[in-house]
Amino acid sequence: MFNLDLWQEIWGTVRRNKLRTALTGLAVAWGIFMLVALLAFGKGLHNNVVYELRDDAVNSIWIIPGQTSKPWQGHQPGRFLKFTDEDYEEIKRVPGVDKITSRYFPPASTVSRGAKTTSFDIRTVHPDHQVLENTIMISGRYLNDLDIANRTKVAVIGDEVRDFLFAPGEQPLGQWIAVGGIQFQVIGVFHDEGGEGERKKIFLPITTAQMAFGGANHVDMIMFTVGNAGLGESMRIEKQVRALLAERHNFDPEDARALRMWNNLERFEDIATIILMIQLFVWVVGGLTILAGIVGVSNIMLIAVKERTREIGVRKALGAPPRAILSMITQEALVLTGVAGYLGLVGGVTFVEIARRYIPSDIIRDPTVDLRIAFAATILLVIAGTLAGFFPAWRAARINPIEALRDE
Repeated sequence: MFNLDLWQEIWGTVRRNKLRTALTGLAVAWGIFMLVALLAFGKGLHNNVVYELRDDAVNSIWIIPGQTSKPWQGHQPGRFLKFTDEDYEEIKRVPGVDKITSRYFPPASTVSRGAKTTSFDIRTVHPDHQVLENTIMISGRYLNDLDIANRTKVAVIGDEVRDFLFAPGEQPLGQWIAVGGIQFQVIGVFHDEGGEGERKKIFLPITTAQMAFGGANHVDMIMFTVGNAGLGESMRIEKQVRALLAERHNFDPEDARALRMWNNLERFEDIATIILMIQLFVWVVGGLTILAGIVGVSNIMLIAVKERTREIGVRKALGAPPRAILSMITQEALVLTGVAGYLGLVGGVTFVEIARRYIPSDIIRDPTVDLRIAFAATILLVIAGTLAGFFPAWRAARINPIEALRDE
């Protein structure tokens, strides 16, 4: 490796065959470049999916009452179902249900404080709703069970609501705001990663809202999580809840329109499967591209050995041992793949960094590549390329000097 004459010979060979060397190096570099770029964009797609699901608990199931489409036990189709607090309590007792909340949509959306008045999304919920929506408290507290039991007039507001209703630096905790003309005391301020729209919301205790806005025991939707249950277990719980509601409201459990149910775990699993297929596709395409480069190196080395048959014969006739021939040709392959692989790696990383600045984040979010994987792929390519050059070198080392000198 540290023989100066050997390196001069390698450099001389490269200079005599500029085009051939450049094309071979380009094939190797392109393979690494494509692998790095495809891995980064695959990671970007994965990041985008995770970002889109950041606002809701992945292991959650959402239920909204619908309209029956099938007759059942004397009931005609076309009935609109209505949930109640009793449905919430029954689902809460189903084995496997972890965190649970229901929502009631109040008729009021006007919020005011002093001279400031506007409309915000009012959500009346149970305390577990904080887990279902991944709500992040930045001051004060969230709703608790005492608020539900005592029907207290308290509110948790988003930071966008705080910024509108209160002056900069003003402390909102303990202050009163009017929701639909009814006073509620602010007990907490939250932030939500779901975007500006999610931060323009106000949470009220559902029991307080039902009493204040004439909702009686009416519930508009129910959501719950299934803990650490896998997809199969979550679907079993979903089926059990559907059967429970079908019995309580007298509709066919197989009536898909009677209930609208979303199993986020099932959706996440589907998306995860698609992402996995994309990653496999990336590795297959990148691997085949690298393989093409390795094959190119092997072919080039075969041609190089063929062209230098007489030279190799002269070397052997002058006493060059087989290992010297083997070392010379193998190191040519090592240098070629090593330099080209490194340039491909640097080019790929540079391209990814430039792409991060210009590709919209709603398509591919934060495309990055694990440099450990990129380096490992480059090293693997160099090793494979060297092995690809080893066999032509081994063949050259076995050439009979007399036959080599006779080669035309």
